Amino acid sequence: MKNTIVLLLIIALFSSCQEKKVQNHIEQIDWNGRKTTIENPDDYVTGKTYLPVYSHIYHMHENTAFDLTITVSIRNISISDTVYLLKADYFNTDGDMVRQYTKEPVYLEPMETIEIIIAEKDTAGGSGANFVFEWAAKNGKNPPLFEAVMISTYGQQGLSFSTRGIPIYE
Repeated sequence: MKNTIVLLLIIALFSSCQEKKVQNHIEQIDWNGRKTTIENPDDYVTGKTYLPVYSHIYHMHENTAFDLTITVSIRNISISDTVYLLKADYFNTDGDMVRQYTKEPVYLEPMETIEIIIAEKDTAGGSGANFVFEWAAKNGKNPPLFEAVMISTYGQQGLSFSTRGIPIYE
């Protein structure tokens, strides 16, 4: 009887140590539902932003890589004005366009954030992937903020880092 109780306690201890994964369903952005038109485009300040992202990074040498999940965060930091995203283009390491997320203006309400998620298994971008965003706002005081968080976990090891967009001046 004593051995049975000890065995049950050991089983309970080991089963409670197992990592439990909680997966939340994240709804993807409905780009078509956000499409809009901009009346009087000359009344807006426009800009371009470059955002570096990484589908994978190298580990130990060039033949071993960690694939990464990418979360691109597009933030309207204005508390009063809508911002318009005119283009959101994703490029790979070679500079080839992988995909366009929108070809027509989409809106972001004041203080709103929208996200682009690139799955860990989607390695089309490579280690030198990047986005180019074109945007329009009522004034240039509060341009949108573009950030990316890359993350990966393997067993007990986790890896994460972030990048921030920079303006493109042409």
